[in-house]
Amino acid sequence: MSDSKINIKIGHVEFSGEGDQEWLASQLDKILEKIPELLKIELAAPETLTNGQGEKATPKGGKSSTLATWLKEKSATTNQTKKFLATAAYIQIGGKERITTSEVTDSLKTNNQGKLGNASESLNQNVGKGHCEKDGKTFYVTPEGFNELGIKTE
Repeated sequence: MSDSKINIKIGHVEFSGEGDQEWLASQLDKILEKIPELLKIELAAPETLTNGQGEKATPKGGKSSTLATWLKEKSATTNQTKKFLATAAYIQIGGKERITTSEVTDSLKTNNQGKLGNASESLNQNVGKGHCEKDGKTFYVTPEGFNELGIKTE
């Protein structure tokens, strides 16, 4: 018997296989049986995006594929403090629990979104408003910060 290959993607469910046709068919049948269950999990999960650094992001509000789109959706393109907050939220949603000021400025630079006049001051202003919380040399966006951007938190 010859080897066969198959690659199927339904939503976020993807199956790739290579091998004997009979074995491959049985594996595919197993995947197809589970698709309704997997899609329920997927539907319960929020939309997916990347944070511009190749990391997956799962926002609870808003849908974007690039940092530029994200900043526009959050009306955070002109106000430095809000731009800092929105960028930090984008990175945090991407799976980074704690963020540094340089990661925010690097993300803006990497995504061609201009630089901040004083990133440290933007962080301090967000901390003062309760939108961010410092944790040693790092910080994170608080639920109030996400709410400020229109992102629902649990």
